[in-house]
Amino acid sequence: QVRVVESGGGLVQSGGSLRLSCVLSGSVSHESIKYMAWYRQAPEKGRELVAIISSDNSTQYIDSVKGRFTISREITKNTVYLQMDSLIPDDTAVYVCNAREESPNKRFTFWGQGIQVTVSS
Repeated sequence: QVRVVESGGGLVQSGGSLRLSCVLSGSVSHESIKYMAWYRQAPEKGRELVAIISSDNSTQYIDSVKGRFTISREITKNTVYLQMDSLIPDDTAVYVCNAREESPNKRFTFWGQGIQVTVSS
């Protein structure tokens, strides 16, 4: 069984920073994790992919967070971070951790429960 545990959300003023963390624990090898990512969903909006980091450490970001957010990963600890700087009210959303496991015998996508980030103006 694999658990996905997110932490680091909260309330921050516009211009502030937060760092989200997500840990996969349980029966999953870091060698089989193809990518880890953060999604977000704001009220009355669809879920959008914010940032993704692949097994080769390549990264991609949604345009609206480029230059402000940084995704990073501790591979051997199955942990992904999202450093969020220069936050704006439009960043307010529930942020959800995502990871994809691929091995010869198993393919599975993990989702966290989500963590609230609120940016006040």
